[in-house]
Formats: sequence, structure tokens, C-alpha cells
Amino acid sequence: MSSFRFLHAADLHLDSPLRGLDADRLAPAAAIRNASRLALGRLVDLALEEDVAFLLIAGDLYDGDWPDYRTGHFFMNQAARLTRAGKHVFVIRGNHDAQNRMTRALRSTDDRLVMFGAEQAASHVLDELGVVIHGQSFAEPEETRNLARCYPGRVEGLLNIGMLHSSVDGRPGHGSYAPCSLDDLRALRYDYLALGHIHTREVLCEAPWIVFPGNLQGRHPNEPGPKGATLVTVEAGRIAGIEHQVLDAFRWARTSVDVSDADTDDAVLATIHAALAEELSRADGRPLAARVVLTGATRLHEALTRDLAGLRERVINEARAIDPARVWIEAVRLRTTPSVDVEALRERGDALGLLLRHIDELVASPPEGLLEGWPVELLSRLGNALPDDHPLRTPHDPTMLARARDLLLAALTSAA
Repeated sequence: MSSFRFLHAADLHLDSPLRGLDADRLAPAAAIRNASRLALGRLVDLALEEDVAFLLIAGDLYDGDWPDYRTGHFFMNQAARLTRAGKHVFVIRGNHDAQNRMTRALRSTDDRLVMFGAEQAASHVLDELGVVIHGQSFAEPEETRNLARCYPGRVEGLLNIGMLHSSVDGRPGHGSYAPCSLDDLRALRYDYLALGHIHTREVLCEAPWIVFPGNLQGRHPNEPGPKGATLVTVEAGRIAGIEHQVLDAFRWARTSVDVSDADTDDAVLATIHAALAEELSRADGRPLAARVVLTGATRLHEALTRDLAGLRERVINEARAIDPARVWIEAVRLRTTPSVDVEALRERGDALGLLLRHIDELVASPPEGLLEGWPVELLSRLGNALPDDHPLRTPHDPTMLARARDLLLAALTSAA
């Protein structure tokens, strides 16, 4: 029985759009724009260094329509580096690839590059390795069929690998495309299921191996931390183990900074400085984009709240002091609370205690229609200017009321 290695990647999103980052003159737009290409180059380098037998790309190779053919040419050139070295490359199309009208126009005459079709699941046998790979592409961006139930059964005597782009039991923040259950995948009795679509690495099962490798390169602050691919070792025809390989070229971070113990503005900035320096050290030489989130109960809450724009500029200054070429502050978010004895305030018999108790009741059980239509009206006017995590984007989330309570308490207690 054969022993070898292969690589499993997904969700490359080559040349994914920048989402308005060019508007920030300090944003490293060129580095972000090129990161997906550099990550793919690193993936191919790793495949050659580890002498893998083949590479699997489980969907969303591209990110919708390209502005021109250069994106497609770049991938074909990288794939050719592998096929010229005798490696196989297997690709299925996901929901983003299915949107791309140009993808089908680039054909390959190299039989080592296999693009699975969308009509039905197909199987590709590598006799020299004793492997069969099953896969199917999306025909449309919103694939609603349970494709897993249409995959071929296990081929006895071979190592069976399946490739599928799917949400698998649903995941927050991701469309429910090619929906299936973990039981559906287990029922196939394959040795390894190479999944795509979910951008966070996750091992769903080890017997058999069912794996989301996560995306190859983070694209925005909601995709923080190390990104890469999964290296799989096969010994004597069986999966012996898997290992995550970090390959991203640009690192996103959500840096939570507790400022509870900081009693001056300088102390707050020193705490942020230390947190950013630690975050950069974990990036292993990569440029870093950080979303700084300040947390904790502090008597500085009101002062911080009054000057959010100035706070952001001071945080940017700290980042530039660490390394102006490698640290960029994407945003600063304030999630602190006033340093007051809320329990004591709640027990007071005056108007402040009554107000606090009333707000807490609303937080615990918001009446239907409490906010009526004003969040929708504000969103229609300010939507493009609001960050993704602004509370107005989830107006029925009770945490918005809690945050409004904290702001009000900070103002009232400081004035008292």
C-alpha cells in the first residue's frame, strides 16, 4: 500500500476586492491586495518542498467575476508549477466560482489539472497511489441541493477522498449552500472529506477525517489569526494524521485590550502598545492589521467616549511607534463600561436608581416594537458609513440597550 502526502486547501478567493480600504491613506492596500496571490504561491512552494502527491482545492478559488483575465492566468501559472513537477491538482467550484463567467473560458490541456464538473459527482482514480477522489462543482452560486447524497459510494480497495463545498449543518455568517449533515458525510464511508466554504479551520470528525482547512488568507477583521491549509500524511494506504500549515501573507487581528487597571490616558495607551507589540510578535514577520477593542470597567469611560476620533489617532500613533511598516490600525472599538457601583445605583431610591432599574428591565425583556422603525431609518442614511459590527446593524440585539445604559450612567454619575 502507498505512503505519501497531500495538501487540502479551500476558499482562496484570489484577488478578493478590498472593500473600500483605499479610502484610508494609511492602509497597506497594496499588501492586502497582493496577499491572496502570495498565499497561493506559498501553498505551491510547500507542496513542492513536501513533495506531495496532489493538491486539493475545495471551492471558491476565485471571488466572483475577475476585472480581467490576470487573476485566472495567475492561478494557471501556479498550477503549472505543480503539474510540471508531476503533481496532480484537483479543483471543485464553490458558490463564488459559480458566479465567474470567465472561469470556464480558461481551459487546460494538462490532464494533471482536474476541474470537477457540475452535472454530477465524478470520481478520478490515481492507480499508482491506490486513491480515488470524488468531487462535484457548483452549477449555480446558490446551490440548494444536498450534493453529498448524490456522491458515489466507497470504492473498496482504494483510499477514498471526497471534495465538497458545503456549510455542513449550517454555520453562522455563511450561506447554507449544498446543505448536508455530518451524518450524510459519514454515510459515504470515505477515508477523508476535504471540505470548503467555512473560513475557520475545523476538524468535524477524525473517524473518518472530515476537515474544513479554513481559508488560505484572511480577507478582513472578521477573519483573524493564522490561515493556511491542511497537510495530510498517508501511510500504508491509511490516513495517518493531519497538520495545519500556516501560509497567509498578511495577518488580521482583533486585539482585545482590558483597560480596567489603567487610571490615566497614558496608562491606557501603554496597555494598548503592549498588546499590539505582542500581537505583532505572533504574526511571524507578516504585516498586521489590527482592530483594537477596549474592554473593562474604567473611570475613564466617559472621557474615552467623548473623543473616539482622537482615541483612534492616539492608537495609530502607538502602532507607528512599534513598526510603521508592519502595523496598521483598521479600527478602534470602545466596549468599556463606567467604573461605578451599578448594584448600589440600582438600589437607590432616587430618579437615577429608578431609571437604571427600568433600563435593566428593558434589557432583560425588550418589548416588541421598542425601537420601532428608527434603526432602519438611520441605517438607510448612515449604513455605508457604519462598521460591520455597529449595533445598529443588529438593532434587536439587547446588548445595544446595555451599551446605551453604560453611556448614560457614565454621563450622569460624572455630573452628579
